[in-house]
Amino acid sequence: MLPFSQKPHSKFSFFIFSFCVCQLVVLNSGFELDESLTYIWPLPSEFKSGNETLTVDPTLSLSVLGKGGDLKILREGFERYKKIIFKHVSGVSIFEKWIGIRSVYDISELRIIVNSDSEELQLGVDESYTLSVAKNDGKSIVGEATIEANTVYGALRGLETFSQLCAFDYGTKSVQVYKAPWYIQDKPRFAYRGLLLDTSRHYLPIDVIKQIIESMSYAKLNVLHWHIIDEQSFPLEVPTYPDLWKGSYTKWERYTVEDASEIVSFAKMRGIHVMAEVDVPGHAESWGAGYPDLWPTSSCREPLDVSKNFTFDLISGILSDIRKIFPFELFHLGGDEVNTDCWTSTPHIKQWLNNRNMTAKDAYQYFVLKAQEMAISKGWTPVNWEETFNAFASNLNPQTVVHNWLGPGVCPKAVAKGFRCIFSNQGVWYLDHLDVPWDQVYNAEPLEGINNVSEQNLVLGGEVCMWCEMADTSNVQQTIWPRAAAAAERLWSKREPVSARNITLTALPRYQYFRCLLNRRGVQAAPATNKYARSPPNGPGSCYEQ
Repeated sequence: MLPFSQKPHSKFSFFIFSFCVCQLVVLNSGFELDESLTYIWPLPSEFKSGNETLTVDPTLSLSVLGKGGDLKILREGFERYKKIIFKHVSGVSIFEKWIGIRSVYDISELRIIVNSDSEELQLGVDESYTLSVAKNDGKSIVGEATIEANTVYGALRGLETFSQLCAFDYGTKSVQVYKAPWYIQDKPRFAYRGLLLDTSRHYLPIDVIKQIIESMSYAKLNVLHWHIIDEQSFPLEVPTYPDLWKGSYTKWERYTVEDASEIVSFAKMRGIHVMAEVDVPGHAESWGAGYPDLWPTSSCREPLDVSKNFTFDLISGILSDIRKIFPFELFHLGGDEVNTDCWTSTPHIKQWLNNRNMTAKDAYQYFVLKAQEMAISKGWTPVNWEETFNAFASNLNPQTVVHNWLGPGVCPKAVAKGFRCIFSNQGVWYLDHLDVPWDQVYNAEPLEGINNVSEQNLVLGGEVCMWCEMADTSNVQQTIWPRAAAAAERLWSKREPVSARNITLTALPRYQYFRCLLNRRGVQAAPATNKYARSPPNGPGSCYEQ
């Protein structure tokens, strides 16, 4: 059916007929979607659809209601998604100008109702929404397309879903919504749905980080865990200790305070938290490039010197400076892979330990707990890698969020002791492990081994980790995507629908479709089923079959 108010003039009839026939020939000889599946990623909690096709006006207008209708985040979000939806069309088409007739569209207005005017973005913010898309027959009070959410961040998630319902039809050169009417009620399964990004092993320019954040919003991921610094480089400006970023690779590979603030602001506009990490006491050799006294000795450079007050004064200064940048309530203090040999082999530290009757393990605990106290005093909740829990769980601050990574089984132990936990089992959710196929990422379950409901509630969610020893601007996006999307659906969607039946039939076609959606939006997502992630295509073929 042509989306015009009147039939085209006769001189165009043959052109349209020929064009449509050609399109049918191409479609019949190529890839076809399984119409029994729902091509929304991640899969919504509850939804109903029909069998109608609706057309969407390229001049789609926004109507806002509720207390949050005037929020900048909402209006900019609408404009952003409008550009995505109408990438191929704008205003009146050339064909409409030829025939002098303005098309009549089924959907000409998107109504968004936001019940709260708060823009506060903290862990557990309400991201639920309802979305209805139906032809306005003059009798409906729902409207043509309506999103309702309690917060502006729920409205953003609804906008993403609406954008995925809209598809450009090359035959009619119009945007259409298939399988209408749609009625969707949706909310995330987990509050924390993260992606770790490592900018120490390889520096990533600000624009690249923004592109990654933008792509996260397409999969409804909501936490960027920014692993800014590590032993290899210290690229972040810290005004109180200005020589720290002498540990950057070069003077061109740095982040100013303004850069970091811009990243946080950019992410907030997309409903994404930014959790910074300052990993102590290990992984900190780069700190000594500007302040050598932090090293145990010039030849034995980490962990940070536990015996000096200066070490803790500097950490406190770092935290004070960056607290002004990162408002998110969680702050990551690392604590992983601490080899204490430098402490026990350095005379002045060995003497310090002996004077306090402390072992190296005691000093490790002392350091971690002291750093936690600093973070808590600045209004943060500390997150630590699981080694801290494995080594001295009974002495960890009870506010601690345990971040699993070494393997399965840690979150069940952590929540049994009353700690909250984030799941990142390296065997399945480390994206730098290129030999982990999409289905293993998809099937990884954060609540595995946890049957008690009160303990399940202590699992905040999970994150996939993009460690960048072997990734930089040239390949980071195709290493992240599309496998991060497999975890994203696990973290957003209900457990039962994404775990039932044969995922090769129920999830893989949708996963491939989402990979192609990312490509269409300019994200360099790699083929979905190659043996090694980020590998290029093996030969000619459709995006939807790779």
